[in-house]
Amino acid sequence: MLRPAFLSRSLALALALLILIAAPAGAQMVQPPEVAARAYLLMDVTSGQVLAAKDANQPVEPASLTKLMTAYLVFDALRAKRLTLEQTLPVSERAWKMPGSRMFIDPRMQVPVEDLIKGMIVQSGNDATIALAEGVGGTVERFVDMMNTQARALGMSGSRFRNPEGLTEPGHTTTAQDLAILAARLMQDFPEYVPYYAIQRYRYPGTPAANDSNRNLLLFRDPTVDGLKTGYTSAAGYCMVTTARREAPGVGQRRLLSVVLGAASENARAAESQKLLNWGYTAFEAVRLAAPGQPLATPKVWKGKASEVGLGLAQGVVVTVPAGEGARLQTEVLRPEPLVAPLQRGQSLGTLKVRLANGTPVVDMPLTVLETVEESGVFGRAWDAIRLWIR
Repeated sequence: MLRPAFLSRSLALALALLILIAAPAGAQMVQPPEVAARAYLLMDVTSGQVLAAKDANQPVEPASLTKLMTAYLVFDALRAKRLTLEQTLPVSERAWKMPGSRMFIDPRMQVPVEDLIKGMIVQSGNDATIALAEGVGGTVERFVDMMNTQARALGMSGSRFRNPEGLTEPGHTTTAQDLAILAARLMQDFPEYVPYYAIQRYRYPGTPAANDSNRNLLLFRDPTVDGLKTGYTSAAGYCMVTTARREAPGVGQRRLLSVVLGAASENARAAESQKLLNWGYTAFEAVRLAAPGQPLATPKVWKGKASEVGLGLAQGVVVTVPAGEGARLQTEVLRPEPLVAPLQRGQSLGTLKVRLANGTPVVDMPLTVLETVEESGVFGRAWDAIRLWIR
C-alpha cells in the first residue's frame, strides 16, 4: 500500500510552497534573460518563490525527468524500510530488454538497491529504473499507479505518468511547474539521498564503461551545482532540472532550481540552465525576515492557558526580492480576530504580506501557529467570554 510521503512532513510548508509557486508576485519586475527552450521555470527553493517562468503550465513530455518521481517513491520506500540500500533485486526480462539509456544489467544478476539508484540517476538507466519500480511496486503497472497517486498528493495537477522511465507514450505528460514542485519536495523530504544527484561518474562492476558519465554537464562546469536530472527523447527535446547552492549573506546556503524543457541540444540545455541560475543569483537577493521558530507576530489569545501565541513558520521566513530592495521591505500580518483557544502547532493562521517600498507586491505567505495553546479552565474561559462580550 502506498504511504503518501507528504503526510509525514510539515503540511504548512507544503501548502506554503504550492501557494508561492502559484503566485510569483514581484518577480515580473525584473526582466528574465532570453531562454532558448520550449518552456522553463526558475525557483528560489530557499524562499519557495518562482522568479521567472515561460509556459510553465503547458503539457510537455518529461523524458527521463520522469525518473525524479520514480526516485521519490524509491526514497519513500527506503524511509519506510520497505526496502534497504543493501538489499538486492532481480533483473527481469522486461528490465533487461528496455531500450534507450541503460545500466547494462541482465537477468543473471542480483543488483543492490543502491547500485540501481546510482544507475538510474547517473547513467539514466531505463533497465535500473524498471528493476526499482518492480522492487517497490511489485509490477510496473502497480508502480505507475503509485506515481500518479503521489503526483496528486504533491499537487502536481498537470502530470499524468504512464511509465517509470520516461520513454514516449501517449498521455505521458507533465509541466515545468509540476517538475519544480516535485524536485523541491524531493530535496525537502529526502535530503539524505540528494548527494546521489551530484555523482559525476558511475559504472556497475562488470558492465561497459561507455555510459558511465552523468549527462548533467553543469556538474563538471559549476561547483555550486549538485543535481538533479537530465532527459531526452526526440519528442521532448533536451530537458534538464538543475539545482545549485551558493552562499547568501544573512541566509546561509541559498538554493535555486531551474527547469528547462525542449532545448535544442545537450550543450544548449546546460547553457540555458546556467544562464537562468546565474541570473537568479545576481538579479535577486534573499532576505531573512525570521529565524526558524521565531514569531513574526504574537497576538493575544482568548480562553487559553497562554495569553498570546507566536505566528510564523517553523523553518523560518525567507523572501526573495530584486537585488538592492531588501532593506526597504514592508511587511504586514493579516490574521483572524479574536483568536480563541485551542490553537494547534502547525495550524495555518494568518498571512504575511510582503511588499517593496513602492507598494509592489512581493509575496503573500501563509503563517502557522508555532506552539500549541490549550484551552484554559472553566473559570478562565468564562471570564474571557465576558470580556469578549464587553469588548
